Amino acid sequence: MDNFLELQLANATGTGRAQGAPNIGGARNETEARAIAEDFESFFLSQMIEQMFSQVGEENPFGGGSGERAFTGLLHEEYAKVMAQSGGLGLADRLTSEILRYQETGEI
Repeated sequence: MDNFLELQLANATGTGRAQGAPNIGGARNETEARAIAEDFESFFLSQMIEQMFSQVGEENPFGGGSGERAFTGLLHEEYAKVMAQSGGLGLADRLTSEILRYQETGEI
């Protein structure tokens, strides 16, 4: 298994929890599984948004500064949460069913 897959597995199972990825091991019912799936989709989207915004310059008259740098990450997380709650990329639906399947088979 390559390093990227190991990191994804660690994040999904909770050993990588310090990096902010949701823990899928604690879902006891469909509602909790859905919440975890939306958290994961939100985490994924925030990573994508962060990469997209990293290419945007601070040349405008009101951009830049330490204040913007301090709160930009929080803004990206909130964008991602709203996107995930509004349907996002559709990952949460698929992840919910997979989390429930893994819970039933005991693979986690």
